[in-house]
Amino acid sequence: MVKSPDLRVQLAPVHPAGLFLANPVMVASGIFGYGDEYAQLIDIQKLGAIICKGTTLAPRKGNSQPRLVETASGLLNSVGLENIGVEALIREKAPMWATWEVPVIVNIAGESIEEYVEVASRLEGVPGVRGIEVNISCPNVLAGGMEFGMTPGIAARVTAAVKAASSLPVMVKLSPNVTDIKAISLAVQEAGADTISLINTLKGMAFDVRAGKPYLGNVMGGLSGPAIKPVALRMVYEVSEVVQIPVIGCGGISSVSDVLEFIMCGASAIQVGTASFADPGISLAILQGIEEFMCEKKIERIADIVGLAH
Repeated sequence: MVKSPDLRVQLAPVHPAGLFLANPVMVASGIFGYGDEYAQLIDIQKLGAIICKGTTLAPRKGNSQPRLVETASGLLNSVGLENIGVEALIREKAPMWATWEVPVIVNIAGESIEEYVEVASRLEGVPGVRGIEVNISCPNVLAGGMEFGMTPGIAARVTAAVKAASSLPVMVKLSPNVTDIKAISLAVQEAGADTISLINTLKGMAFDVRAGKPYLGNVMGGLSGPAIKPVALRMVYEVSEVVQIPVIGCGGISSVSDVLEFIMCGASAIQVGTASFADPGISLAILQGIEEFMCEKKIERIADIVGLAH
């Protein structure tokens, strides 16, 4: 029996600094805040990485309430990238991250390519920031977000601009609300992305028939949770077939089995999202489950089962 399986993951193999994770279990942006809230509940240092909530150039108040509504096997959210802004993040959060063992990756968003570049530039050389996740897939804002990830050309322009402005490893988070995910993935790879994460939420809505109006204050929101897992799994499978950079799977993960599906379909690592709302310790339980599975099956390295389904 394998006593200590090798769970290490390198998410930026061609980047000079690399993006090394002790294990493939990450927590998704928008769920884990800045990490300090969950640090009071679980041992966050055991995680592979933390993706902080979406960060913009200026602070954002977000969308009008209500912002959350449960659906069948899922959750609709319309938070609208509420955040403290990049300067407050650098001043208030990064010093804390610099003392942590777990790497923190900052999810960034903007209403123009110039804003993405400015946020990335301000994060340059900031202790505690180990990488950037470029959010070109948020469906809950009127300007920016998803519109930058809808076509290969625009997605590539944003990616190239951020890469030119930053020496950090760059992860690009893609939207499922597109017609050809493979073409967009190839475009951001060609533009210099070190890794790709997918998927973000599916655009949807819910209607209150008694009140005669949509549940969400913003009418529409992003659907996450178990309902979207089949879509996410299919896209991870498709993208990992055509790109040469690591792929990170996200969407509906709530069990060890879910994670193993994503890894065998081509994901080098995963992000746990909505499930953390129901169980803050789910990520660590999943991590333990992965180790137990590998020991049981005598699998020495997590890399040995990446893309097994292809």
